[in-house]
Amino acid sequence: MARLHGTNAKYHLEACRCLPCSNAAAEYDRSRRRAIAYGRWRPFVDAEPVRAHVRELGEAGIGWIRVAKLAGVSTGGVSKLLYGDGPRNLGPTRRMRPHVALALLAVEATLDNMGARVPIDGTGTRRRLQALVVKGWPQSELARRLGVGRANFGRTIVSNLIQVSTVRATRVLYDELWRVDPVNQGIPAHRANAARRTAAKRQWAPIGAWDDDTIDDPGACADWTGQCGTPEGYRAHYRLHIPACEPCRHAQADHRAQLKAA
Repeated sequence: MARLHGTNAKYHLEACRCLPCSNAAAEYDRSRRRAIAYGRWRPFVDAEPVRAHVRELGEAGIGWIRVAKLAGVSTGGVSKLLYGDGPRNLGPTRRMRPHVALALLAVEATLDNMGARVPIDGTGTRRRLQALVVKGWPQSELARRLGVGRANFGRTIVSNLIQVSTVRATRVLYDELWRVDPVNQGIPAHRANAARRTAAKRQWAPIGAWDDDTIDDPGACADWTGQCGTPEGYRAHYRLHIPACEPCRHAQADHRAQLKAA
């Protein structure tokens, strides 16, 4: 594929002598000489940190071809970085251009960068869907809005691993519905009440039990009462007729132990 005009690469590699390419080559040479004079000339950098970063992205579910596309660099260059140049019997790249290294290092393992079918932790997705059921949204209606079958939805709402596409769609759906009364949106009252009873039976946490910074954290626990994790939270569970959560049970046990030791 031909390179764009106005670049140093086209001047040197394709011998293009048009005015834009000649100016680009002259500017590159001037910049190079200034950098050498001031001791800042670094035409290559160590490839090992970049290679480690690309491999970490792979472990997070972003394949090296996708990494190359996200970084805007050639897939051939990333292949050589990881595996070497097979036909020439060379090992993996040892040095690389700084701008290529920076472009690859800038790629992060975010939800937006992952492939749609990559399975990831489903904690936040489960909690969002379960909280919507607590609010009165029937599971069949949530499945319809997500565009999935009822059986698939039944697995999703309890699964440990969920595809990225479903995680993204669930976040959008949750943002749309978490403040919306399902009855006001045409859901019959008896169906909304049935959804709430199912959620209560399974002890699913309501929307108010999660903050934005805890709902996706597998190590976080739902704050049912606003005081969970304290003896006051333990008592609040019984006032609200909600089974005590694990942090409140531990807090109450510690409180009793302290009273006995006093």
